[in-house]
Amino acid sequence: MSEKPRHPEKVNKPINPIKKKPDWIRSKIVDSQVFFQTKKVVNQNNLVTVCQEANCPNITECWSKKHATFMIMGDTCTRACAFCDVKTGKPTDLDIFEPTKISKAVKDLNLKHVVITSVDRDDLDDGGSEHFYKVVKATREKNPKTSIEVLTPDFLRKGDAYKTVLKADLDVFNHNIETVPRLYTKVRPGARYFASLELLKNAKAFNKKVFTKSGIMVGLGETKEEVIQVMDDLRSAEVDFITIGQYLQPSAKHHPLDRYYHPDEFKEFENIAKTKGFLLVSSSPLTRSSYHADEDFRRLQDARNKKLECHPQH
Repeated sequence: MSEKPRHPEKVNKPINPIKKKPDWIRSKIVDSQVFFQTKKVVNQNNLVTVCQEANCPNITECWSKKHATFMIMGDTCTRACAFCDVKTGKPTDLDIFEPTKISKAVKDLNLKHVVITSVDRDDLDDGGSEHFYKVVKATREKNPKTSIEVLTPDFLRKGDAYKTVLKADLDVFNHNIETVPRLYTKVRPGARYFASLELLKNAKAFNKKVFTKSGIMVGLGETKEEVIQVMDDLRSAEVDFITIGQYLQPSAKHHPLDRYYHPDEFKEFENIAKTKGFLLVSSSPLTRSSYHADEDFRRLQDARNKKLECHPQH
């Protein structure tokens, strides 16, 4: 006779059960026809988007506005961040035709603003910075009026590789800090908080004309005081734009959701961040790094121009 499980209630029990979403976290349902047009362009060019790979809650709304965040260098990451839904493993070789494919897709979608991100490529000597440069250069040549935003890895232990990206003709340099330093070993074990801060600081120092941007998720177990400290750290690194959004646990195998923040708390974070001196703040439950990125870029330009009018010496 076979033995019964000693703890039958634990059989197939999820590691981290997913909490039910509150009423204020609801994705918008909009024009499905445009959504499928965007999907068609992405598929025809055989491209990867972070919208799909990271299971973004805003994909329907964004694609219905012909907004897509392209993810270059494959769909497999060399890191294993506990919050992320992108698969981890050994990446494939770089696609030498990807710069052409991205530039064509931007043209086909008639994008006014494009966000280009990537998986981490620790396997490459330069972390993929040269490939970023080629994609941005090709995109700029084919779409001279399109503003370009990059959301890069941290290029940890890659020396000055980040400078290659900044030599491209881009408008926004984004690197997400993701969470508070206390949670890095659990949430972002392959990264280092102060290395990410240093990257953002060095990026601004290397190219003053480029807007710098970073984002943080809340609901991972941080305190409000820790979030405010991250704001101060980012301002010390001269970051122009901060995004604050709700962490949504992708599956039972991912980092557990601590709690959902109420919209009023996001508004409080927004007000506090504004007092810190950021040019722009986006803070809401569904805020993501590239959510409304086109509108935000125009707002960034307006904010900088207004600041220059008030302080001509800057």
